[in-house]
Amino acid sequence: MKKHLFIGGKKVSTEHYEPLHSPYTGEVIAMIAQASIAQLDDAIDSAQAACTSQRKLAAYERAHILSKVAQLLAERKDEAAHCISLEAAKPIKQSYIEVERTIQTYQYAAEEAKRLNGEMVPMAAMPGGEGRLAFTIREPLGVIGAITPFNFPMNLVAHKIGPAIAAGNTVVLKPAPQTPLSALFIGELFMEAGLPAGALNIVTGDGVQIGEHLVVDPRVKMITFTGSPNVGLRISQLAAIKKRTLELGSNSAVIIDDEMMTDEVIQRCVTGAFSNNGQVCISLQRIYVIGEQYNRFVEQFVAASSQLVIGDPLSPNTDVSALISQAAISRSRQWIQAALDDGASLVLGGKVIDNVILEPTILVNVPEHAAVSCQEVFAPIVIVNKVSSMEEAIKMVNNSSYGLQAGVYCKTLETAWQAAANLQVGGVLINDIPTYRVDHMPYGGVKMSGTGKEGVPYAIEDMTASKLIILKR
Repeated sequence: MKKHLFIGGKKVSTEHYEPLHSPYTGEVIAMIAQASIAQLDDAIDSAQAACTSQRKLAAYERAHILSKVAQLLAERKDEAAHCISLEAAKPIKQSYIEVERTIQTYQYAAEEAKRLNGEMVPMAAMPGGEGRLAFTIREPLGVIGAITPFNFPMNLVAHKIGPAIAAGNTVVLKPAPQTPLSALFIGELFMEAGLPAGALNIVTGDGVQIGEHLVVDPRVKMITFTGSPNVGLRISQLAAIKKRTLELGSNSAVIIDDEMMTDEVIQRCVTGAFSNNGQVCISLQRIYVIGEQYNRFVEQFVAASSQLVIGDPLSPNTDVSALISQAAISRSRQWIQAALDDGASLVLGGKVIDNVILEPTILVNVPEHAAVSCQEVFAPIVIVNKVSSMEEAIKMVNNSSYGLQAGVYCKTLETAWQAAANLQVGGVLINDIPTYRVDHMPYGGVKMSGTGKEGVPYAIEDMTASKLIILKR
């Protein structure tokens, strides 16, 4: 099965196609078009040419298109979930959750398309402003370059396309090479929903070559990227003063106060650490337990994690399946062994099944400098360390080059405020794990976790320009 480029509302063939392999079985599931630079230029040309017609669409027309996409996706949710699990090895029950979230993201984008407005400016509040009426309006930027990762191949695409279309922009999308099928599936839905030709273009191929050309092209007015810090740094260098939103990952942590150690907390930690095989930007990677309940927490956390079902991502019972690549397997093995060599202890997992699945893995007494603690592991690996106080726990969480989200379980408002005020992250979750996100909330981090905010209304704000208009009497 050949999958072509999507340019100017049409499927476009290329000279070269590469096989896409299932991470679980290794079988070829599709042949994916590899775009040339000339074809990328065609996609940008198409997006540029569509800017005028897209800008002229009334807000209700953009809203109708986005609502129609959500409706079509709901009608084909079984097919969509199967597509995600096939190409990403995400357990199918988690793929259904992603599809539902994607539907909600497009629905919310449709609603926000109708709320795109500016504000009144009280000119007379300053001397010299008398006799003037001033207000702002928000205008689309033009062509948005979107680069998406493999771990949420449908919903993170929605977080780029949905706000861009709602704001009246056009898009050139480069999906992750490991998971292009979900993006191409959505492209078909937009075409069926009546999006003007050229408003959405999907280009698959070499990540470095295509991605860098997309970033530097002057016709592209903004880059929205989710991926690794190294690529994010490269984008920043190439983009110069071009507007950009960069979501670059994390090694998220949760702090558990002694008296908060309950079955519900333990189960939430299992969910946070091992959902989507640990391949989540806000995956729970570090757990810091305060006080004397540490040993009991480890014992019960291990017991609960041991109940997870490992196997075929298409099985409705599976909780953990294959990692996205052999490189991810190799890195995970190396980091586990390095932590053990540094004095950590393995209390669960650590083995690789059929050379594609890493068992849910729990390490304790892990040194701060170990890679599984201070870098982004992106695998079903979590560390559990004991700390003596909230102050020490906050210090441990902050001792990281990342700062996306953190969770704190505590009983008093004073402790919650202490944590919220001192944690160096973009989002603090009180009495929940950091692996929590709904699709309209502001989502983004500090330090190496990136810059800018996602979440539909916040992305729309980034994808528009504010224009001031002053009328003098």
